[in-house]
Amino acid sequence: MMIRVGINGLGRIGRCLFRLLCSLDSSSKIEFAAVNGSSSIDLHRHLLKNDSVHGVYEHAIEKIGEDFFSVNGKKIKFFCERDPENIPWDSCGVDVVFECTGKFNKKPLAAKHIRGTVKKVIVSAPVDGADLQVIYGINEGSITNDHKVISVGSCTTNCAAHVVGAIDREFGIDGGFITTVHAYTNDQNHVDGSHKDFRRARACGLSMIPTSTGASKALSLLFPHLDGKISVAAVRVPTPNVSMVDFTFVPSVKVTRSSINDALSKAADIRKDVLLATEEMLVSVDFNHTTYSAIFDLCETHVNDANFSRVVAWYDNEWAFANRMLDVALIAQKFL
Repeated sequence: MMIRVGINGLGRIGRCLFRLLCSLDSSSKIEFAAVNGSSSIDLHRHLLKNDSVHGVYEHAIEKIGEDFFSVNGKKIKFFCERDPENIPWDSCGVDVVFECTGKFNKKPLAAKHIRGTVKKVIVSAPVDGADLQVIYGINEGSITNDHKVISVGSCTTNCAAHVVGAIDREFGIDGGFITTVHAYTNDQNHVDGSHKDFRRARACGLSMIPTSTGASKALSLLFPHLDGKISVAAVRVPTPNVSMVDFTFVPSVKVTRSSINDALSKAADIRKDVLLATEEMLVSVDFNHTTYSAIFDLCETHVNDANFSRVVAWYDNEWAFANRMLDVALIAQKFL
C-alpha cells in the first residue's frame, strides 16, 4: 500500500527527513506530498540545500511559484501555517504527518493533524498521552490501527534503549545510571540570554552544560521491570552533532569485559539495520551522518572487581533519528 506523507516543521530533524523522503526511489511505499514550515519558501529552500552539519544536498531543490518544491522528480506542496488545524493536508491527500516542530508534544495538540485524509501522526519527541511510543528495533511490532498519535521517543531514547536492552537480555540489570553526552541543540542559547532553564540560558559553544532529559521515563515504558532502577542525566557539549550514551550499571550476574562485548556484538549482528559494534578508536565526528540508532564502542567497556560495569554507544542525534522516523512510518503504513 502506497501512502502519502507530510512534514510539519523544518528544523534539524524535519530537514533531515525532507532529504530522506526526497531520496526515496519509485519502489518505495511512501510518497512525499507536502511540507509545512514557518518561514519563507526561499529561506527553507536555502537551508534544505545547504547544511552546516550534513553538507550540500546531492539533488537540486527548486521552487515552483511560492508554494511548491521540485526535488529529484518530486513535486512537494509548501504550506506556511502556525496552527496544525489550519494546514490543509487533505488537499494533498496526506495519510501520515511527521510532526517535527518540537512544540506539539501532548496528544491533543499532535492530534490536531488527524482530520480529513490524515490517519496517523508520528511525533519526533516524547508525547504526553501518546497512543504508543515506538522505538524501532525494540517494539515496532506493537503498532496497530488503533494507534493514531505515535511518538518515536527521542534520539537519546533510541540509543539508550538498545544499550539497556542488549545488557538486560544477557545479564539482567540490578541498577544503573545513564549519562548522555549530547551535542548542543536549538533549545539552547548561542550567547548568554533568556531561557527558562538557567543553564541552557548560557552560551552553548563555551561550556559543558548539565541539563534534563526525559529518557528515564521513556525507558520505563519500554522496560517496566526496570522502572526505578535506571536514572538518566544529560550534559550538553560544544559540538554541533553526534552524541554518546555512557551507561554504568550493576549486572545481575558476574560479567567480564569480554562477555559484555560479546553481548553487544551479538545484538549488533541481530539488528544490523540499526546497530553497529566497533573496536576502532574513533571520536564523535567520525559518526556524523551515520544511520545507526546505537554504535557500541567496544573499546570503552569496563568492568571492575566489584562487577560494576560501563558501556558506551554513539549516535548521530539528527540523521539517525530521522531515519528511525521513516522506518516507523513504513511499519505504520500497514495499519491505516
